[in-house]
Parts: sequence; structure tokens; C-alpha cells
Amino acid sequence: MIFICIRYIYLNIIVPSLNTAGQGIDEPLSETGFKQAAAAGIFLKDVKFTHVFSSDLTRTKQTVHGILEKSKFCKDMTVKYDSRLRERKYGVAEGRPLSELRAMAKAAGEECPAFTPPGGETLDQLKRRGKDFFEFLCQLILKEAGQNEQFSQEAPSSCLESSLAEIFPLGKNCASTFNSDSGTPGLAASVLVVSHGAYIRSLLDYFLTDLKCSFPATLSRSELTSVSPNTGMTVFILNFEKGGKGRPTAQCVCVNLQGHLAGVNKTP
Repeated sequence: MIFICIRYIYLNIIVPSLNTAGQGIDEPLSETGFKQAAAAGIFLKDVKFTHVFSSDLTRTKQTVHGILEKSKFCKDMTVKYDSRLRERKYGVAEGRPLSELRAMAKAAGEECPAFTPPGGETLDQLKRRGKDFFEFLCQLILKEAGQNEQFSQEAPSSCLESSLAEIFPLGKNCASTFNSDSGTPGLAASVLVVSHGAYIRSLLDYFLTDLKCSFPATLSRSELTSVSPNTGMTVFILNFEKGGKGRPTAQCVCVNLQGHLAGVNKTP
């Protein structure tokens, strides 16, 4: 059986504050946010991405720029901005303190994050939006791979695979996937997607419940449902049968990786 392997790296971008930013509050990054973006860029500098997607909100645009300007290979890469990657819409609660959102939920007899403020986006709506983008992206990569008859020779293979193994905590199963001597086909694409905390948490739920994604055994349920730190990294490896038939098999390498932030000073 022949598989096409796609690597996704999802970065979470949030505005470090005690407010609910959502979609309607399009704030820029803070000073700390810019430092974190630069730290993520340095961490990923040796990865040659084939595709870069981002939410079209200001904070994600600034983060993508901060990452790519540190890259050895992707400084001039075109970023595709997609509104489907925006943060969850919080309706009347956008821009208001998180304490008010929690109070609204309590008054409604519900708890966050399941509570949907008036005018906001339900978790099911958010999940469908994430699924829509994910399926679009998969079909795009599969179409491009199908159009390239010399794909296996031109794909970002040994260099990217070795850099992946060097910077991410791959287990033995993942490492063998990227072993150029194993006879396994190389990567069809290396995709960077920059989005937001609630959005990525919803996407993790889709990978877990719908795709039956394999997650690291050491990962607890609470870690899967927690909000990532700013520029936290979540990495997936997806395998498709040639022709893109059926659902992909998915393996998660790491969730909310944040080691690159160790040297980043936080502003008061």
C-alpha cells in the first residue's frame, strides 16, 4: 500500500491578556508576543515549508511574519490567509474580561467553554469550520501530489525529515516513518498553520473523536483540552492512500510544545 504523508504544524496565537479577543477584537501582538513569534521562528528556521496558512487576524499575520523572517528557506514564501482559521466568535462577550464570560455562563447554568454567548459561535459550529478547512487543505495537497508524477523525487524528503526528527520529540514509530532508508515514501507536504487557542482545541477534538488520531501515550485528557500557550506547537503526521481514498490515518507527535519559549522574557 502506498501512502502520501503530510506533516502539519499548528501554532496557537493568542493575545496575552485577560480579555476574550475572539474575532471582533483584532488586536496586534504585545511586545512579548513579538518575542515569542521570533522564538518560534528560530526554532523552526531549518524547516522548509511547502505551504503556510494563517488566520487573517492581525496577531496571526504578525506572528507568521515573525516566523518566516527567521527561516533559512521560507523568507519569501507566500502566506495564504484564511478566515476559516479565525478564533472562535464570542459574540457579546468579545473584548470583555474572561471573568464576565464565566459569570455569563454560570448565570445560564453552563460552564466554559461549552457556553455560547449571544451572537457567539457554538463549539459544533467551530468544529465544522475547522473540519472544512482541514478537508480543503488535504484535498489541495493530494491534488498537487497527483499532478506531480515525479513527486517522490521532488518532495521535501530527507532534509525535512531529518530536521523534523531533530527538533520534535518523535517516538520510535514516528521516527521510522521518516527514515529515508525504510522504503517509506517521503513527505508530500510540510504545512505550517497559524491559528488560535479555542480553534486549535476544537480541532484537537475533531482529530481525537472523528479521525481517531493516535496521541502520545503520556498525554492526559486535560492536556488535550487545555489552551495552548502563545506560539505553542502541535504537530500531526497524516497518511493517505494513494489517490486520497478514505480518511487519513493521523498521528500526533506533540501537543502545545513550548520549549522554544524558555528564554523569552515576559513583560510585567
